[in-house]
Amino acid sequence: MRILILGGDGYLGWPTALRFSARGHEVSVVDNFSRRRWHTEHGTASLTPIGELDERIAAWREVSGEQIRSYVGAVEDGDFLDEVVAETKPEVVVHYGQQASAPFSMLSRERAVETQQANVIGNLNLLFAMRDHVPDAHLVKLGTMGEYGQPDIDIEEGYIEIEHKGRKDTLPYPKLPGSLYHCSKVHDSTNIHFACRTWGLRATDLNQGVVYGVETEETARDERLVTRFDYDELFGTVLNRFCVQAVIGHPLTVYGAGNQTRGFLNIRDTLACVELAALNPAERGEFRVFNQFTEQFSVGQLAELVKEAGEHLGYSVEIQHYENPRVEKEEHYYNAVHTKLLDLGLEPTLLGEELVESIIHAIERHKGRVIETAIEPKTRWNPAKSPAGQA
Repeated sequence: MRILILGGDGYLGWPTALRFSARGHEVSVVDNFSRRRWHTEHGTASLTPIGELDERIAAWREVSGEQIRSYVGAVEDGDFLDEVVAETKPEVVVHYGQQASAPFSMLSRERAVETQQANVIGNLNLLFAMRDHVPDAHLVKLGTMGEYGQPDIDIEEGYIEIEHKGRKDTLPYPKLPGSLYHCSKVHDSTNIHFACRTWGLRATDLNQGVVYGVETEETARDERLVTRFDYDELFGTVLNRFCVQAVIGHPLTVYGAGNQTRGFLNIRDTLACVELAALNPAERGEFRVFNQFTEQFSVGQLAELVKEAGEHLGYSVEIQHYENPRVEKEEHYYNAVHTKLLDLGLEPTLLGEELVESIIHAIERHKGRVIETAIEPKTRWNPAKSPAGQA
């Protein structure tokens, strides 16, 4: 298939491009390198040393013999994106090209607005480009489980049957986004659903849990193909952060009591889910929602798992509780349905001590690159509250 990947320089976008290219698909990627720019502005960087996009593409061609086309530009630029879609004529569009950090969106008014512009406007530009040039293409959009929030009922996959005053209907599951980033993703889902109902587009919204890990089958083929790995308080996901902290001897930064529960999945499973969605497209006019995760853990459970794995490898690992910088329930019910991808054939990579140890070993090679000043939680959802401190 002809596959267009937005955000093809990113943590997930780059290994996804390699995955599809390795399987013989015609792959094009779009990126404006905003993640690299944001890290430069905040004095942080990927733990793994990553080359420039053209260098990585050249390395992949050398290793595999396959060619990936690249386009440099922002999805917020509607004319640019329109030209890319018209030229590449994709059969599948994989949309990762967004600002994906909740803390970043809560830094300031300027960062909140930048998040909304990048995500909501970029997504709208894509929908119009698909309507006008490739109306039969399948949009595979990376959503987030964070759209649902922490309801006191089971979380269904996108839709829920409601009975009200004697009448029934199946409606989109209610949304309770936990940050302004998550708000932008709710807007995206609403706009995509509208485009499917109104224009007959086809789309799969992958409401993804928290991703961990760094190595995939393709990135392991050559060190020049490694994907980025973020561990800082703005962009690093919790398990990746904890593993870096264990290696450098920093206490694991557990926010609050650590009872917040979320869905998690390995980066390899992310690629498998995206591939399954692409190979099994939605129907014309259909807006599918898959809850994309494999296991549920509390933050405290993850910290204990990293502590055990780290100590098995000879590290002294301390767990430290910090005042929660976020506004969220710390004691809550959490049970999310996630059967649709399993039904399509997903074989989950389950998290255990051995897998955590493999992540730690990958981190050890680059521990000298850790910027320790980027680890402490500084970004607060409500700045009017007292500064974050150790609990």
